[in-house]
Amino acid sequence: MAWCEQHAVDYVFGFARNQRLRRKIAKEMRQAKKEQQRTGEPARVFTEFFYQTRKTWSRSRRVVAKLNKSRQGESALRVTSLPLAAWPTRELYEQLYCARGEMENRIKEQLSLFSDRMSTESLRSNQLRLYFSSLAYVLVEALRRVGLAETEWAEYQVETIRLRLLKIAAQVRITARKIWIRYAKAYPWKRAFVSAWTALRC
Repeated sequence: MAWCEQHAVDYVFGFARNQRLRRKIAKEMRQAKKEQQRTGEPARVFTEFFYQTRKTWSRSRRVVAKLNKSRQGESALRVTSLPLAAWPTRELYEQLYCARGEMENRIKEQLSLFSDRMSTESLRSNQLRLYFSSLAYVLVEALRRVGLAETEWAEYQVETIRLRLLKIAAQVRITARKIWIRYAKAYPWKRAFVSAWTALRC
């Protein structure tokens, strides 16, 4: 956080609870519990305050708290450099911070290709592998967006598309005039394959 502030980089970080913080959010936690008991539905209450640790922080910082009374959990804290005027409490949590979940899904899809292992000694070779993985992701995403549009496959993850639609067994026979590719009759996703093939043909 100190580095970000020194370099004019705004941030929103998850923040672990401690006894002092639990005392600060106790009132809102009780409010969420009462609302949950009244309606029988999960209750969500937002609050914020400025907080400074006793030893490790050099300054007080804005903390946004979401008090959630449900089976999924009770509370979550985020510390941020963003001002209230730009990002009100609820919007900062729901619209800005939670949006990272979709970004993380895209990172996970990269890992399902071949960017999960970058263990060579050279930074350049690791970087090249990541470039190839990124390019592969762009191509599969284009297949998903164009070739599989308006099908249930448009929502499938990259790994599923790669394994079911691209990584399939075929017999290749080369003659003087043609290259023959024969797929197994038992292939279970013929309809999706034909749909993508038709959509992508120029």
